[in-house]
Amino acid sequence: MTCGRPRSPAEPMSMTTQTPESADRRSSEIVICTIGFAKKNARQFFGLLSEAGVRRVVDIRLNNVSQLAGFTKRPDLEFFLAEIGGVDYVHCPELTPPKELLDGYRKKEIAWEDFERRFNDVLAERRVESAVAPERMHMGCLLCSEPEPVRCHRRLVAEYLQRHWDGVRIQHL
Repeated sequence: MTCGRPRSPAEPMSMTTQTPESADRRSSEIVICTIGFAKKNARQFFGLLSEAGVRRVVDIRLNNVSQLAGFTKRPDLEFFLAEIGGVDYVHCPELTPPKELLDGYRKKEIAWEDFERRFNDVLAERRVESAVAPERMHMGCLLCSEPEPVRCHRRLVAEYLQRHWDGVRIQHL
């Protein structure tokens, strides 16, 4: 699995690219942040990322170019993150729920508990814990639209990785 595409020759090719800190990172804490952009203005959104020390936003939205996304539409967000905070951006659709599953929950055809179980099964089937390098997620921030993490797939992704990797601390912004 790879997440996103490189923007330039200096940018990492995927979320599985090894870095010089790989060996050290495996034995220390991995901080995974999460954030939803809904009900936040740009000042709040970028301020939260900056205060938390986020180095990479990992966009796990199915549709990251919607007009409803405002300042978080992919091309704009990619630019703002780099210019405002020197933050990297990667789109990782492999960490999104299948469209049919998400639509079923949004249309209230399936309960949250069913969504949660089925999405965790999807993550396991995709083996995301092996496909995404933990050191590439350290100080990364999972992005979606929900204002709160309680009933959001970003929380499920973070908790799934926490169950499969040692030393993960989740910080919801």
